[in-house]
Amino acid sequence: MDKAPADKPNDRIAGDQQMPGTSSQATQREPLPQDSAVTKAELGVEVPGVTDETDGTDGERPSKRARVGHDAEHQESEVGQKVKGVASIKKEYLVHTAGRKGASRAAVDDDASEAARHVDARDQPRKREKKRGQNKARDFGSSRDERGLCSSRATCPEFSPNECKFGDKCKFEHDLRKYLKDWKREDLTTFGGICPIWQARGKCTVGWKCRFLSSHMTEREKSDGRKELVLVEIPERLTPNRPGADETDIGVVNTVSLQTKTDLSKRKFDDSRAETYSKWLDSISMASRPPQNGNDEESERRNEAQDLRALYAEPPFLPSEKRRIYFGSETPVLAPLTTQGNLPFRRLCVEYGAQLTYSEMAMVTPLVQGHKSEWALMRAHESESTPPRYAASSNFTVQGYENPKDLKFGAQVAGNKPLMTLKATQALATLLPHLRVIDLNCGCPIDLVFKQGAGSALLDTHSKLDKMIRGMNAVSGEIPITAKIRLGTRDAKPNALKLVDRLVYGDRFGEQGWGSPCGVAAITLHGRSRQQRYTKQADWSYISQCAALINEHRNKGDDLSDTIREADARHSPSNSQVYFIGNGDCYSHVDYSNHLEQAGVDSVMVARGAMIKPWIFEEIEKGQYLDKSASERLSLVEKYARYGLETWGSDEMGVGLTRRFLLEWLSFAYRYVPVGILEHLPPSIQDRPPAWRGRNDLETLLGSDNYKDWIKISEMFLGPAHKDFKFEPKHKSNSYDIEAEG
Repeated sequence: MDKAPADKPNDRIAGDQQMPGTSSQATQREPLPQDSAVTKAELGVEVPGVTDETDGTDGERPSKRARVGHDAEHQESEVGQKVKGVASIKKEYLVHTAGRKGASRAAVDDDASEAARHVDARDQPRKREKKRGQNKARDFGSSRDERGLCSSRATCPEFSPNECKFGDKCKFEHDLRKYLKDWKREDLTTFGGICPIWQARGKCTVGWKCRFLSSHMTEREKSDGRKELVLVEIPERLTPNRPGADETDIGVVNTVSLQTKTDLSKRKFDDSRAETYSKWLDSISMASRPPQNGNDEESERRNEAQDLRALYAEPPFLPSEKRRIYFGSETPVLAPLTTQGNLPFRRLCVEYGAQLTYSEMAMVTPLVQGHKSEWALMRAHESESTPPRYAASSNFTVQGYENPKDLKFGAQVAGNKPLMTLKATQALATLLPHLRVIDLNCGCPIDLVFKQGAGSALLDTHSKLDKMIRGMNAVSGEIPITAKIRLGTRDAKPNALKLVDRLVYGDRFGEQGWGSPCGVAAITLHGRSRQQRYTKQADWSYISQCAALINEHRNKGDDLSDTIREADARHSPSNSQVYFIGNGDCYSHVDYSNHLEQAGVDSVMVARGAMIKPWIFEEIEKGQYLDKSASERLSLVEKYARYGLETWGSDEMGVGLTRRFLLEWLSFAYRYVPVGILEHLPPSIQDRPPAWRGRNDLETLLGSDNYKDWIKISEMFLGPAHKDFKFEPKHKSNSYDIEAEG
């Protein structure tokens, strides 16, 4: 390889470019190989462990659109007063819309943003209502070369290609010059025309397919006079690959080799520990039941339980023996986010101060079966494998906690069957060396997950949940197990307090025969029920009740337990310290501080607040509002685009994926209203603004709720979209295909 030329300056393209062709027709797209099980479930694809047994005709009315700011004059009459549910915009930034119907902004339906809507037959009106509020069958088109280059030529010099195993039957192009001339789109001029992957790693992993090819190719003359096209490398930036990793995994941790995934799919992976322990858990449950046919049968069940326990040759780590973790006021947590919580976005949030992150929710059955798309969710950036912030002046100290050995990144899984959940946990603990915790999702409200008994369905099956966490602890090695829950499944019947009591203290009445708590290391409570989804505000008063229970247990310990309930300290994590994290409606450092002080939680998990403004973690660290300028916010978009290309590739398909996920993020980011134009602080994530304009044209563009403007922003860094690329926002109100209410 020839030596690389000097790097070109990184010039940002600030001008507008030609709008690509888009489609507003909601046609069903085919699932992509990189789609996770949850995404496939949204598309109606049958996925092991995530299937819908209904005909899909039932629907729930989405949250009513808040009738706020019918026009600018409405708010002008309220100047100086804070109107509930309305973001108060300074008068000079209001857009006067008198006489223009529907010009004010419609409230965003956040229920639509989280996959399929929830419906409870007990709450459904007799007359079926028309579905509305979201585009359920979104089509993203495709981004591919008109004719692709054969992989045997992709990274080789022109005259030294690898042998194609398909020979003349190969449907891809083998003539490099013909591919570059006829089939490959023109190079991008964004990022100064320099390939982000090549610039960061010294070598472009997609080779000749790169949309920035001119920055790392040259033509050299051979001894026979022929001119050969060759790829250029930067020797001093080349990084040796880790064992089992390929060239695309540089800067990424928790990668699993293709052979390992194949072994999982062919059931060659050794998960005997999970199977043995699961059988023992089942036998204990059976042995604890009252005998129906005399003492002989009871004695036989108990003997069988002891025999199965004896087969478990490798003693599991007790919860007290596991690696110590820490949650505190200095460790704000980024929530696990479906679709938006991808590696580039988490990397961006870590850069702005997020101390703890989680993978997107993965389903346990596809993990056990070795599905590539599900294991791809476990990949993390190397910045997520660094220790979180730790202050010595914390309220309490964790004995044995070693901050330099701690990590930021944890995995979240969802499952309905204890055995499959245990198998997935064992596989994660065995194959992924950079995991802080494994979190069990007990709050996902998606119908396709709930109806199979996973996610928030576990809120109504406490014994099953207890059993799953207990088993996960047994097979996870030194990795602690945590849980994320909601208030309950129904608004009027919250049961999180009872569930927290059981997870912390153990089974009060000994129904399952357990003599100790399940060993959960931390519990995160989202202050809404499954039925509520994202409507109304999170109930932080209820969260504070649960926090008080845990704090009481932490402070008084054995004084709270009678002799019957007194638990063995070995079965309690971190010396009986169960951490408690609150979640819901955190949108500023003021919200964060109030929740810590008033609710008494150890830390706060941020979800939508981070999607709207990733610098919320920086605000929390500095304790002040940050009025980011439009150019600063645009630089975040540029970073995301760069990180996306480094993650998904700089070829046509990688650019398309980056654009798609960038647009998904912009569908939340546009909702940010600059604090400099607000009349009242603090802002609320539930407030909806009337029509407003920014302090300059760029700020107005970044605040546009028209998805075509989002595409326009993406073109600043990813160039014109492919002719077959399509994007449809999840919210119909952003499509301008319907008339906004109010």
